[in-house]
Amino acid sequence: MLIAHLPASYLWTRGLQRRLGRQLLPLGLLASVLPDLDLLYFYFVDGRAHPHHTYWTHLPVAWALLASLASVLVLWERRLCGAALVFFSNILLHLVLDTIAGGICWLYPLSDRAVQLVSVPAAHGNWLLSFVLHWSFLLELAVAVAALAAWGHARASRRTRDAVPARRPQIRSSTELSIFKIAHR
Repeated sequence: MLIAHLPASYLWTRGLQRRLGRQLLPLGLLASVLPDLDLLYFYFVDGRAHPHHTYWTHLPVAWALLASLASVLVLWERRLCGAALVFFSNILLHLVLDTIAGGICWLYPLSDRAVQLVSVPAAHGNWLLSFVLHWSFLLELAVAVAALAAWGHARASRRTRDAVPARRPQIRSSTELSIFKIAHR
């Protein structure tokens, strides 16, 4: 996935927020791109020697261990439960989305076989061009459009909810009533 992680996280976290009643969107958005921080290592340290989906940030077992450690903290401090749910569910969402065309080793360390639903062939000279011109990119565009529509709807709802209703002027005499009627034709 190239562009769908943040929009999918927006949709997912907004849904969770309705149930949790807390403002956790920034945390969800951050968690949705956190596994891709390994790209810094991929480009600047590893010299692109290994696919970045093989680093620990893309291994479900690593996040399961971190979630287990976090659950101890959540048991101790219950108010962190919603934040932990948003954080780790967005990490999981990232991995599920990367399974579509990127490949994730879901059974690691038992197996190092990457599960990939769709293979994007290198049909063009540039990997990015090959990916963007592949039909699977339409899924990403659909997620992005859905998130944009949901954001627009939420913004319009917030604007309507926060709008102050227009006050009708107090009319004290028949002369004022006549002037009011003429002015509002």
